[in-house]
Amino acid sequence: MAYKIRQIVNAIERLAPLSLAEAWDNSGLQIGDMEWPVKKILLSLDVSQEVVKEAVRIGAGLIITHHPLIFPKLRTIDLNKTQGRIICDAIKGNISIYSAHTNLDKAKGGVNDQLALALGLKDVSTLLPEENNLYKLVVFVPKADVKAVKKAIGAVGAGLLGNYSHCSFSALGEGNFMPLIGAKPTIGIVGRLESVEEVKLEVLVRRGMLSATINAMLKSHPYEEVAYDIYALKNKDTFFGLGRIGALEERLAFSDFIGLCRKKLLSEPRWAGGVGTVKNVAVCGGAGADLIALAQERGADVLVTGDVKYHDAWLAKDLNFCVID
Repeated sequence: MAYKIRQIVNAIERLAPLSLAEAWDNSGLQIGDMEWPVKKILLSLDVSQEVVKEAVRIGAGLIITHHPLIFPKLRTIDLNKTQGRIICDAIKGNISIYSAHTNLDKAKGGVNDQLALALGLKDVSTLLPEENNLYKLVVFVPKADVKAVKKAIGAVGAGLLGNYSHCSFSALGEGNFMPLIGAKPTIGIVGRLESVEEVKLEVLVRRGMLSATINAMLKSHPYEEVAYDIYALKNKDTFFGLGRIGALEERLAFSDFIGLCRKKLLSEPRWAGGVGTVKNVAVCGGAGADLIALAQERGADVLVTGDVKYHDAWLAKDLNFCVID
């Protein structure tokens, strides 16, 4: 059975909405056509010429990567350069390339959750919750249609609160309106003031799901003109965000924790600023050294991340903290 690229992308973005990506990032479709059919997918950390050749060999119509192929902005496609040859080979082979980068880092179940899982951390929470990501949708629905509207907006991801889905609040009230000439009212008669038992439905919506939620609400709502409000919230979104922090099952000597990192993550980790024992651990996929101070503030004994630079290492030592690269 063949799927459209669009269907695969929609599935990815339900897990890791593009709205989560950092402003400097370039996640999303890199090459191809959303309407192209695909029966086989190749997963890769990066895109190289070898990866494209492998996709051609096995008949994969889509390559999904973590690191974007086009980063930063593409100014030229030079076939004498590696990036240009990769683009050319992918297009010739009708192969689409899609990248989920910092949005996948922040996603629930994404890169950072997998790091926490690999190290066996318990009671895991988001280290740096996402800001400006939450909205509240308030809509007024006839009592008889509330279940249908709730079901429709819940199906596209509205009402996700921690480990609970389809969360909402309802309050019964009275809606008043008068259909004017040209209106085709579901309830009522043109020119007559109507009073209808309605429910005020409130639901939490994330930025990346807002458009789909509004469309689902409008399609499932019986009224010709729907009364609804959207409020931007200042609440931090603890469901999504950079990094994770959690606790080991038992406190380990620092040397034993380094051994755990060697076994689960990388054979030769580097570190700066040792500690005697480790219990609370912060992790951040990619270059997360700018979270050193926050990790210490949140009670972590160490921060496990990547791409640690010279001055980041010295900062950790100055704070009597440990960062592991």
